[in-house]
Amino acid sequence: MDQRERPTRSVLYIPGSKQRAMDKARGLAADAIIFDLEDAVAPDEKANARALLAETLRRADYGPRLRIVRMNGLETPWGADDLSALEGVVPDAVLIPKVSAPEDVEAVAGRLPGVPLWAMMETPRGVLDAAAIAAHPRMAGFVMGTNDLAKELGCRFRADRLTLMSSLQTCLLAARAEGLVAIDGVYNAFRDEDGLRAECTQGRDLGFDGKTLIHPAQIEIANAAFGPEPDEIAHARRQIEAFEQASARGEGVAVLEGQIVENLHVETARKTLARAEAIARLEESVA
Repeated sequence: MDQRERPTRSVLYIPGSKQRAMDKARGLAADAIIFDLEDAVAPDEKANARALLAETLRRADYGPRLRIVRMNGLETPWGADDLSALEGVVPDAVLIPKVSAPEDVEAVAGRLPGVPLWAMMETPRGVLDAAAIAAHPRMAGFVMGTNDLAKELGCRFRADRLTLMSSLQTCLLAARAEGLVAIDGVYNAFRDEDGLRAECTQGRDLGFDGKTLIHPAQIEIANAAFGPEPDEIAHARRQIEAFEQASARGEGVAVLEGQIVENLHVETARKTLARAEAIARLEESVA
């Protein structure tokens, strides 16, 4: 299945240096896992983490969950060795940190033929070049690095994320223009369920496919927020039925509950149903 068709509601970061955490992740309800060799691993643990992760990915079964590895940047002392280790593992995707230009993607693409590449969008230059980065033929997904981006911008935290909104929407536009997966940034206060729920709802309203998470306790809220609600599914079915009945009468539009239903609404409705079915299959396979 194309990665753009797979549910990515919850994308959990797991340190590549923590065997227990990686083992536990096999039983979690996350749609995808980012095995992190970058920020979550101290410099003196990089080599051990790289070897541990490679061995874990060779032997462990993570079922239908996307297995994404966040490597260290090639400009660091560890990036080249990360690529060497990944050449024999073949994860579902490799996440490149601090992507600022298409050349950053190309440098990794040459070493990992056939592996889908994702980009961390976390620098001002990366946001400004988002369209060119998204257009790289190997690019499959964007992940917003909101913490690093906020640091680079020097902006203050606001619950409504107004200070990051132009960056979020610019990257989302670029991802959608090229048909990429687009994942929202993390919510740092993992014990604040109401705050997480509000930010997930905002991300879903904007159009993101899911949210990166820093703690397993955040999975359930993200899954609920980024999946179609029962009312949405029922409404989608009614839209399709109304339009099909109108078409049978030779009419180009339908009216449902006082609102016009056109081809574009039916297309959206079909996508909603397809997404709900994909989520149901995923949840059944990991139950």
